[in-house]
Amino acid sequence: MTIELSVNNESKSLAIDTLLSDALQTWGYGNSKIAVAINGEFVPRSTYTERALCNGDQIDIVKPVGGG
Repeated sequence: MTIELSVNNESKSLAIDTLLSDALQTWGYGNSKIAVAINGEFVPRSTYTERALCNGDQIDIVKPVGGG
């Protein structure tokens, strides 16, 4: 079985009980410097390995932009 979710407004499918850390690896973010929000709430990096994704989650992934 799979769940459907939105990643940066793009529809994705994952296995049930996929952890955020595993999903980020699957999507090619690996150890990238990113910030993640799920359903509008910031997710601390220290909890990525504990946070299971749910059907219908809205995930926003942002890479910091350098400059000034």
